Amino acid sequence: MAQQAKTAITPTRDEDYPEWYQQVIKAADLAENSPVRGCMVIKPWGYAIWENIQADLDRRFKETGHKNAYFPLFIPVSYLQKEAEHVDGFAKECAVVTHSRLEADADGKLQPAGKLEEPLIVRPTSETIIGELFAKWIKSYRDLPLLINQWANVVRWEMRTRLFLRTAEFLWQEGHTAHATAEEALGETRQMLEVYADFAENFMAMPVITGEKTAAERFPGADATYAIEAMMQDRKALQAGTSHFLGQNFAKSSGIKYLSAEGKEEFAWTTSWGVSTRLVGGLIMTHSDDDGLVLPPRIAPAHVVIIPFTPKEETRAEVIDYCLDLKQALEAQTYMGAPVKVEFDDRDMRGGEKAWNWIKKGIPVRVEVGPRDIQAGNVMVGRRDRAPKDKQSLGKDKFVGNIASLLDEMQDGMLAKAKKFRKEHTREITTEAEFVEFFTPKNQKEPEIHGGFASMGFCCEPELEDQISKQYKVTVRCIPNASLKEEVACVFTGKPGKRVIFAKSY
Repeated sequence: MAQQAKTAITPTRDEDYPEWYQQVIKAADLAENSPVRGCMVIKPWGYAIWENIQADLDRRFKETGHKNAYFPLFIPVSYLQKEAEHVDGFAKECAVVTHSRLEADADGKLQPAGKLEEPLIVRPTSETIIGELFAKWIKSYRDLPLLINQWANVVRWEMRTRLFLRTAEFLWQEGHTAHATAEEALGETRQMLEVYADFAENFMAMPVITGEKTAAERFPGADATYAIEAMMQDRKALQAGTSHFLGQNFAKSSGIKYLSAEGKEEFAWTTSWGVSTRLVGGLIMTHSDDDGLVLPPRIAPAHVVIIPFTPKEETRAEVIDYCLDLKQALEAQTYMGAPVKVEFDDRDMRGGEKAWNWIKKGIPVRVEVGPRDIQAGNVMVGRRDRAPKDKQSLGKDKFVGNIASLLDEMQDGMLAKAKKFRKEHTREITTEAEFVEFFTPKNQKEPEIHGGFASMGFCCEPELEDQISKQYKVTVRCIPNASLKEEVACVFTGKPGKRVIFAKSY
């Protein structure tokens, strides 16, 4: 008989990280591939995580003065052509609508008919069409700043897809703003980057580096792009959010003008910024283990699951009543300003099977209740940030009273663990030989495993950056904000440069 796997997820992270990632999603019942190639179906537990991301970010956007709106899914192709660099950047990823209806042919098969006079692009991003509307809405300096956010779906025709990380259709938010001065627009760009960074660290327990992209990695048509970069457990970087200073480029192509207080016609200065369901992928790869998903309490769809253990029918009613009373007591407690969220799992399954189901789904706290626990006035508590068999018997009232502090302790511990991992795999590189060694796999059978983040001087020449990217499969993730003013000699050329972070990435 084959030896039973010691972990709930196979293969493990060390054995096959990409496949481990897919298996965690499957075991946690987060999402699956759809019948439409390259697209995904987000299942209730996965979508609940996205809803929590939405809710917290939406609050932050509104607190910084932004209002939600909605713009068309379809964009006339002529709009994209107005900004040359922008269209070049997205042309290969665009899905195009060319016909308006279907008609049956002689064999009864449906065929496209009603060819459109102008093709429509299924939005890959909305700068061009929102710019068209901003040009209508903005007439005077009194109309500025205009601060808009949109929650929407977008389509980028990806050929190689991976659930949450890269799919042909994904969900996101995109902020679009217009300002009277470059300074104000730059301030907005940097402010929203910090909103993302604070959200990632304090809500997702995912530490990030904030910084500016090099010219080679800049958003098409932007003057400057800033990003948050996180390290995953395979030591690759994940670009988790971006904020773009668009200068006056899109304002000029869309005709976004305003009359200044001095009566002079000026072009506005614009920004755009966004995060997507890619954050769910980042969450999985930052915290999960070989037993499944691990969720920070602040982002979890539920904080506690109560699992009744009823081996004998004559004690079932007593156990159920005890569990329901416990559920009510927990829901009367608050965490992060809202009631504690509790699941009660009364399915007709073995208790151990239910417990493993919830371990794989990543719920922060499991509470098991059986007849002996009732007699002692206790509950058996398991934490997802500890080993599955590491459970503790606690007094019911004490457990209920301390639930908020327990969840905070778990949240803080997960952030500290992720920061420690990033620190252990970040290295200062001073020579080209060190760089080559750092990004050369130690075992050719495991090319996915590599050094991590290389902090080093680089001259940021696009041609050299492209050469390095092709040769070593690594890119400059960002010029960290913390070292933007620092001048460091380039490791490759010796020329004056900036301190950058090189890494392999998703």
